[in-house]
Amino acid sequence: MKNLLMSISLSPEIATDDYVGFTFFMGCMAMMAASVFFFFSMNSYDRKWRTSILISGLITFIAAVHYWYMRDYWYINGSSPTFFRYVDWILTVPLMCVEFYLILKVAGAKKSLMWRLIILSVIMLVTGYFGEAVYRDQAWLWGLISGIAYFVIVYDIWLGKAKKLAQQAGGAVLTAHKTLCW
Repeated sequence: MKNLLMSISLSPEIATDDYVGFTFFMGCMAMMAASVFFFFSMNSYDRKWRTSILISGLITFIAAVHYWYMRDYWYINGSSPTFFRYVDWILTVPLMCVEFYLILKVAGAKKSLMWRLIILSVIMLVTGYFGEAVYRDQAWLWGLISGIAYFVIVYDIWLGKAKKLAQQAGGAVLTAHKTLCW
């Protein structure tokens, strides 16, 4: 706790023309506010939705922590915090896949849908990182693999099995699915 307080008090000041640093700061604050909302409102939801709300809070909290680090990285180095972006995504994107499953579980979704989305998201992120940070000379190949995984995920949630389950369930499930898609 002492280290956290020291890092907050020693954080760099944002220059008035540093729009990137400001964006990271605003992203952090927005994600932290969302986390507080999700955690404090969790008990006001029906029991079947509470785990989903908890996962949403975890996603936004993890993102808030990483945005804070990305802002500091940007301030110190003046370059893109690629590593922190991918660490954030490798945690939050699979959690979003779990979120889709939890919402669609009410409509009869199988765990195989969740695992398909998680595996595709990990493939997308790892190959994206390889192309952006490790094997830059072959970025086109890694980007192609990452892009294919991405488009399969997009198809599954917008047009495929996930969409069909949400439409069949209708009501709150369809609304939650649409919200998570966007």
